Amino acid sequence: MLEIVTAALVSEGRVLLVHRSPDRHVHPGVWDLPGGHVETGETELVALAREMHEELGVRMTTGSATPLCRLQAGSVHISAWIVREWKGTPTNCAPEEHDEIRWFRPEGMPPLIHEPVSAAVMQAMRGQDQSP
Repeated sequence: MLEIVTAALVSEGRVLLVHRSPDRHVHPGVWDLPGGHVETGETELVALAREMHEELGVRMTTGSATPLCRLQAGSVHISAWIVREWKGTPTNCAPEEHDEIRWFRPEGMPPLIHEPVSAAVMQAMRGQDQSP
């Protein structure tokens, strides 16, 4: 079983997405949440924090990640999280993996690789927009 963690970094009503390089073996040339594999001995949150630092150069604030959704895609278990607080400015620290990163508002967000994740992000964004 392969475990993947992804994060929806949310700020000012926008979500940060990464565009997978067209050279990627799996899901090339599509927008998705940043993330990666959970390594042996890591918890999901430890892997998520590591991936956000490796891919975006940010440090998640303790307690800032909340579960968004989980799904099974064949032999892959995907865990998506909402992250609303971090230190640093997100930059593309993994150009071999992503050829672009960009902030999107819900109405302009492209479809993600896995529709249930996309739907969960949209629902979370709509919920945020309705808060005072």
